[in-house]
Amino acid sequence: MSDTPFGFGLPPEEPENGDEGKKKDPAGGGQGSGGQGGGPFGFGFPGMNMGMGGPGGADNPFAAMFGSMNPQDLGAAFQQLGQMLSYEGGPVNWDMAKQIARQVVAQGTADGVKDESVGPAEKAAVEEAVRLADLWLDQVTSLPSGAGTAVAWSRAEWVEATLPAWRQLVDPVAERVGAAMGDVLPEEMQAMAGPLIGMMRSMGGAMFGQQIGQAVGVLAGEVVGSTDVGLPLGPAGKAALLPLNVAAFGKDLGVPSDEVRLYLALREAAHQRLFAHVPWLRSHLFGAVEGYARGIKVDTSKLEEAVGRLDPTQPEQLQEALQQGMFQPEDTAEQKAALARLETALALVEGWVDAVVHEAAKSRLTSADALRETLRRRRATGGPAEQTFATLIGLQLRPRRLRDAARLWASLTDARGVDGRDGLWEHPDMLPTATDLDDPDGFVHREHLDFSELDKMLGEAAEGRSEGDGDRGDDGKDDTQK
Repeated sequence: MSDTPFGFGLPPEEPENGDEGKKKDPAGGGQGSGGQGGGPFGFGFPGMNMGMGGPGGADNPFAAMFGSMNPQDLGAAFQQLGQMLSYEGGPVNWDMAKQIARQVVAQGTADGVKDESVGPAEKAAVEEAVRLADLWLDQVTSLPSGAGTAVAWSRAEWVEATLPAWRQLVDPVAERVGAAMGDVLPEEMQAMAGPLIGMMRSMGGAMFGQQIGQAVGVLAGEVVGSTDVGLPLGPAGKAALLPLNVAAFGKDLGVPSDEVRLYLALREAAHQRLFAHVPWLRSHLFGAVEGYARGIKVDTSKLEEAVGRLDPTQPEQLQEALQQGMFQPEDTAEQKAALARLETALALVEGWVDAVVHEAAKSRLTSADALRETLRRRRATGGPAEQTFATLIGLQLRPRRLRDAARLWASLTDARGVDGRDGLWEHPDMLPTATDLDDPDGFVHREHLDFSELDKMLGEAAEGRSEGDGDRGDDGKDDTQK
């Protein structure tokens, strides 16, 4: 779990006039002065100065809060506060999440690279890379192409396309938070505290929306496709690359840009094949996430303490409690099993892609080994995808499992061929377990023998039926009995 799983600082406002952005008052308490702007509920509003030393600050808290804001910013602040408190939807305010994610994208990454529309030449380059990648993959996997179309996305387009999947991933955790925020009060007080509970749930939805929007917006500046977290975040059948991020990924590698693009297209196209032609896989992975989320418990003592000392003039106390981390997995056999299933399934997906892409690229791209190792190190050091995933649902992947899974799939290819390896995806019960990843050679040997015996038995049974049918007459009876 992240140290601050639900930190809720709004990003700086969308810049105006190109790179210059808006000028901030250096004496203000907003982000421009090096601190987190603190609004009425811990949210920083554009242009807000929360310092109490301003004119009239000691006698007039409203002047201290809003005195430095111009009418336009003041109106925006009240509008956003109204949206937060009037929200009556699900556990996450997804409209707010989308708005904030797009704000983060518009500001550009830390290195100053701003989002931009994808031009015709970049679109054509991505389409050609995916087309060639599919031709190479045809020779190393029995699964047919899963990419009906190839698309080149800007960062903003990635946000729009992946939010439905983030919603499916995050809502199960957020549901538990929303329920806990209403359950901390004694039952006899809940009827009288209805408005307060409603306000708390609205605040919770807004807080989640803000955190998710921030995380997804940052991730949009780093991902290179639609499958960087090992899950199908984009629409089915669309192989997607982000040309701006692909260029940033390969910037300091000393590898030709067309090779970088092609290698990443191989990975994207391989993921698409797996998710398109293993019909149970998507629901299995998302169901495992939901199952894991059901086992997360809320530290109600922290929440009760926050509610018990909630001061209407200092509502940021609730946010501070959330930031300290109130969510942890239950230490039960069921929860540990759910975590193992999810981590193993994700590792098997990534390991299969790693092995298949390496087989397709090693004899065609001179930089295949270097690119493979770069991506593996990115995983091992806790890449952006894993960090965001951990922040949003409290799950961290174990990079060691990815290498183990890749080694297992490569061993299966050597022992059973492409068809035998890919045939294991026919049913989840046929896949290796976490224990098998510890001993890949044992799994390959054991499964190979078992399947051979099964094939032999089925073949003999089929031959026996065929011979029996040949001894029957037109009436369907055995000729020996006539």
